[in-house]
Amino acid sequence: MTKSNETGWNLDNSYARLPEKFFTSTNPTPVSSPELVILNERLAESLGLDVSTLESEDGVAVFAGNEIPEGALPLAQAYAGHQFGHFNMLGDGRAVLLGEQILPEGERVDIQLKGPGRTPYSRGGDGRAALGPMLREYIISEAMHGLGIPTTRSLAVVTTGETIIRETRLPGAIMTRVAASHLRVGTFQFAAKWGTVEELRTLADYTIKRHYPDVEADENRYLSLFQEVITRQAKLIAQWQLVGFIHGVMNTDNMTISGETIDYGPCAFMDAYDLETVFSSIDQQGRYAYGNQPLIGGWNLARFAESLLPLLHDDQEQAVKLAQDKISEFNEIYHSNWLAGMRAKLGLFNEETQDEALINGLLTMMKKHGADYTNTFRALTFDTMEDSVLFGAPEFVQWYELWQARLGREQESKASSTQLMKNSNPAVIPRNHRVEEALEAAEKKGDYSVMEKLLDALSNPYAHSEEQAEYSTLPASTKPYRTFCGT
Repeated sequence: MTKSNETGWNLDNSYARLPEKFFTSTNPTPVSSPELVILNERLAESLGLDVSTLESEDGVAVFAGNEIPEGALPLAQAYAGHQFGHFNMLGDGRAVLLGEQILPEGERVDIQLKGPGRTPYSRGGDGRAALGPMLREYIISEAMHGLGIPTTRSLAVVTTGETIIRETRLPGAIMTRVAASHLRVGTFQFAAKWGTVEELRTLADYTIKRHYPDVEADENRYLSLFQEVITRQAKLIAQWQLVGFIHGVMNTDNMTISGETIDYGPCAFMDAYDLETVFSSIDQQGRYAYGNQPLIGGWNLARFAESLLPLLHDDQEQAVKLAQDKISEFNEIYHSNWLAGMRAKLGLFNEETQDEALINGLLTMMKKHGADYTNTFRALTFDTMEDSVLFGAPEFVQWYELWQARLGREQESKASSTQLMKNSNPAVIPRNHRVEEALEAAEKKGDYSVMEKLLDALSNPYAHSEEQAEYSTLPASTKPYRTFCGT
């Protein structure tokens, strides 16, 4: 066990004080020769941690699971989940929660190791992770943070000095993940299926205290909890849609109660606008396609509601009615957030009834002509549509005139609308070919400079700097891009 005073570890273990049903104490399995690949220095400092100590041999030993920081109580969490619509008992099969870091301002966040070896929930797996998927999660989660979208974050990635076997032999790695918590819809499904009502109530009370203390005194705090989660998830998924992010595996165990994006497996960002875009190799039916994400969000929240029913009302029928009334609000909350975001992307401050038709007119043209989603809005922002495939199309000329007339009815100045667009339309996203380029350099050549340069460009995507221009280019290949559940 390492000492915490030099590093800055200030760990508590409130999750470990829940009923033992919700977790199993387990230690990471030590690795042979860990080496630090990347450390998120800004994140470390915000957590109250000393960067130089984290980079030392003792610091790397913690990231590798070879040493346990003082105050940690390592455990694997139990949860269930609907995976592609099928309900399963799950749990942390290759993740260990070290504890909760108490930040300088008093907030707490989970510190979790991903890939530290087998746990009681490994279900036949080796509990390990490969370098590529861990770096992928690091890149995408940090890009999401830069975009201002709630997300878990990556503190560090270390190589283990060991080889893991998947389809081929791959270098092993462990990632340290930081999250508001790892409470999931699947955690509540587990409690409802295999726990008592009192254990379910204990979990709900813990969640409220940790994430939604403002509803603690409400007359029906569990209904208020449900309302808060609906609101956060509706806003989150709207933010995904606005930047063209496709999660890829929206199982109920991958939906957090805190409203953060979590579990970056086969995720990717859309190039050409298409509601049917799917990248995940295992999503053969397109269940989690880009256009389906709001629908799946509502479906997952309905499963959350089912888990909460015993707490919502003593009468089953009344509990169902309360839940249904709330879940019916999801689409409206989502749509309101999406519409507000799309208005901002077009430089619109106020609301007019025809705005949605204007927005959908643009999206329909983008789909018809195969226009790149991110670059089209970027071109509109800087009035460089001559570089777009839409330029010259008669229907676009007509649309553009309608948009300019709409902007002319704004009370705010043209300069204010342009600034709103700059703040709402990223210059860069983690383009799939750029991510693959960075991962290949790291995995095959041990060259992390490509990734570091990409991360730098993604750190402030609304800067619209000259250095970011090269990251807005499209891939030369039109070959369909596929992602895999490697994380």
